[in-house]
Amino acid sequence: MESNPISPIPTATYRLQFHAGFTFAQATAILGYLRELGISHVYSSPYFQASESSTHGYDVADHNRLSPSLGGPLEYGRYLAGLRANELRQVLDFVPNHMGISEPINRWWMDVLENGPISQRAAFFDIEWHPLKQELENKVLLPILGDRYGRVLEKGEFELRFDRGVFTVHYFATTLPVNPRSYPFILERVAGRLDDSIEADHQSELLSISFAFRGLPDRSRTDAAAVALRAREKEVTKRRLARLAAESPQIADAIGATLVELNGRAGDSASFDAFDELLRSQVYRLSYWRVAAEEINYRRFFDINSLAAIRPEIPEVFEETHRLLLSMIERGEVHGVRIDHIDGLWNPREYLEQLRARASTPERPLYLIVEKILGAEEVLPADWPVQGTTGYEFGADATGVLVNATTEKMLTQVYERFTGRSRLSDMVYDKKVLVTRLSLASEIAVLGHLLDQLSEKNRSYRDFTLTQLTDAVRQTAACFPLYRTYITPDRPVRDEDRNTVRIAIARARRRNPHIDRPIFEFLSSVLLLEKTEGQTEGERAAQVRFALKFQQCTGPLMAKGLEDTTFYVYNRLIALNEVGGEPGRFGLSVEDFHARCAERRSRTPGTLLATSTHDSKRSEDARARIAAISEFADEWKNLLPRWSAATAEFKTEREGESAPSANEEYLLYQTLLGAWPLTPPEPAGRLEFSQRIQAFFLKALKEGKENSSWVEPDESWEKAARAFVDAVLSPDRGRRFLRLFEPFAERVAEIGALNSLAQLILKCTSPGVPDVYQGCETWDFSLVDPDNRRPVDYGHRQNLLASIHDAKMEELLPDWRSGRIKLCVLQRLLRLRRAAPALFELGDYQSLPVEGIHAGRVIAFSRTLARQKVVTLVPRLTAALGPWPRGETWGDTAVGIAGAPWQNVLEERPVSWTGSNVPVAELFQKAPFAVLSAF
Repeated sequence: MESNPISPIPTATYRLQFHAGFTFAQATAILGYLRELGISHVYSSPYFQASESSTHGYDVADHNRLSPSLGGPLEYGRYLAGLRANELRQVLDFVPNHMGISEPINRWWMDVLENGPISQRAAFFDIEWHPLKQELENKVLLPILGDRYGRVLEKGEFELRFDRGVFTVHYFATTLPVNPRSYPFILERVAGRLDDSIEADHQSELLSISFAFRGLPDRSRTDAAAVALRAREKEVTKRRLARLAAESPQIADAIGATLVELNGRAGDSASFDAFDELLRSQVYRLSYWRVAAEEINYRRFFDINSLAAIRPEIPEVFEETHRLLLSMIERGEVHGVRIDHIDGLWNPREYLEQLRARASTPERPLYLIVEKILGAEEVLPADWPVQGTTGYEFGADATGVLVNATTEKMLTQVYERFTGRSRLSDMVYDKKVLVTRLSLASEIAVLGHLLDQLSEKNRSYRDFTLTQLTDAVRQTAACFPLYRTYITPDRPVRDEDRNTVRIAIARARRRNPHIDRPIFEFLSSVLLLEKTEGQTEGERAAQVRFALKFQQCTGPLMAKGLEDTTFYVYNRLIALNEVGGEPGRFGLSVEDFHARCAERRSRTPGTLLATSTHDSKRSEDARARIAAISEFADEWKNLLPRWSAATAEFKTEREGESAPSANEEYLLYQTLLGAWPLTPPEPAGRLEFSQRIQAFFLKALKEGKENSSWVEPDESWEKAARAFVDAVLSPDRGRRFLRLFEPFAERVAEIGALNSLAQLILKCTSPGVPDVYQGCETWDFSLVDPDNRRPVDYGHRQNLLASIHDAKMEELLPDWRSGRIKLCVLQRLLRLRRAAPALFELGDYQSLPVEGIHAGRVIAFSRTLARQKVVTLVPRLTAALGPWPRGETWGDTAVGIAGAPWQNVLEERPVSWTGSNVPVAELFQKAPFAVLSAF
């Protein structure tokens, strides 16, 4: 049965990661499988044109072309036909915030680099053309060099080339345009090489071309007439030059000889002077990549230099970047859109309203969700016209409710004694301040400068120094409790946003008593857009610009400081260190889980429910295992020192420290438990597993920024860490450790498998739309990317799916390692959702009372719509009951459910009882979980 035709809400989505190794043709081949699984919508990663090597699609270089590496329009058409044939729809991931700029295929960026502020696309990118550094006036800093500029130049690593009327600069694989107004610098040298044998007409034409280039409007002019004139005349003149070079061998030869001369001779410093002069006249300033943090003057996606921010708040930019997307929606090829990194937009609400108005109609309603990381008590702004988020918060809830909160004190003490670590709140603050000084120093400096300019306009604040104001900005941003606020001049400030700003200001003041209180009061008033007496329109515009730019900065700062640093350093229980999670919240009570589900049902019933994503630090199954550590706290406490003693010989002593550190060691043991193979691997499998763990460990070290980093890699520390993992996992050298580790890993794996199934059942029956990340329909113990983007064996999964058609739970449980049980549970629940879409979209959510000896180990709730009803019961914290607890193990535990005729969906059999209570032992007779339906 198809999903509700009047609703755009999917019944279930399946995320596919498109790249050169997984194309439209490969996706088309599995659509029948997805339909049979019970999926309603394929949830596609971005597939507009990006770099050929892209494995994710977020570095889109052209929003209006499909990526050729995925198969192009022909294969895409077959993919669309396959979707229709299998009655599947499509949700498309869309990137409105930024573009990939590392390759010439981004024609807009190349135009900006060629022409500067006079480019027709100059306003498309968020570039500060008048930055603090005067040498960058009307220029773009390009931090792409592997060494200092002078060294790169004099090593001859730059090369000037000519092709069909166009000069370009090449640095290895990077191609850069040459400012047309600097062509005469080259052509005059060409003319100087010509003798009297050249035809007078050709010589005259060369001079005319040079004069035409020189006469182009300067890049500092931005009036419409100058922009149009330069855009037109530079191309006309390039074509003249191309024609002249083709017609005159002498001129072509002279151009070639001139290029050889300008490119210089290695070892002869003076021979590069002219090339240096030419490069200095370009719109861009080439620089060492290390200077990016402090001097870069285009806004990036986080701190990634190859991703430049664009400005969809400008109508022309919105139209240009959304043209193909809107046509796909209008043609019925795309039925839903996931907006990437909503917090990076200038005004998220305004953008969403515009997209909704353009893309959605009553006859063709659009499913619209946003990638938004919510804080523990944060909700989406009520005025956003969206169905919900991409579901990070549900993933955190589902993990949290499986954590034994009663062991928090013990596990905290164990962690702190083993590692010497301190409080989480201090660590987050320290890491965010570190990021403001490393990755985001330029952004903070710009904000400080803007705030200084605002203070100069007010006699009450003009004595504040630039240093003081910049420090206040840095400290307030570092103390922000959420990713961002949503304050705009056209709406009253929400109470939530006002409270967030006040909390951040108060925390920053407490941590920085040396900063005068009036400075923070001034900053607070600016962030809250409070008008001052006599404020001019220009001053108001400057205030709004600062406040909104600050809001665009706090999201990347939180992401880099928390997700990409603290999450790799605060390792108390790493199952909690997940996108959307809060490591400081150790567990979630059943009551709070119910409350959050009810709130989700009330506010955003169409939100995605995600447990694994392409951004996950660890897959859903790995996290479910690691959460089980909280149920083995005593054993964990006792085993840690034994493991550490067994592996001590593999550490490397370096300047009085052991590599890896105790904290890194603590991370490794949890990682091994989460990713440990279900069955003993063959030698090749052991090697692959060791390589995967080493790759993860290396990334964790760099992200943690303590003993190594991406910016300042410590190769000797990294080598020691890799050697440690290699030795620990070696069947010979690590046998002492493995004998101690493997029995515990086995017990954790069994509890983790039941945790995973409980998590899956919650996802498929709670308010929202269950999302399956590619391959996670069976067991998947992947770690952070690129590990979670390895190829998926769909042939194997199709065979498993065919094998469970009539399978019984009592048959699947003993065979749980095969993954068939997870696949079976998923398929049966997705078929249930397909049969009753309105129930799961609109149905009421009610927690059910549980009594008895193990009441705290059961999560029970109902979904009801008219005569349709579904009841979910899953276990939690079952380690004390033994693996796969069934039947009488549950003692007198009972759930309050009326004894109407029910169908046990997972066991595919009718069940009934008398009275209003049912023993859990009866419902969990064949399997330790149950989903009942009555309709």
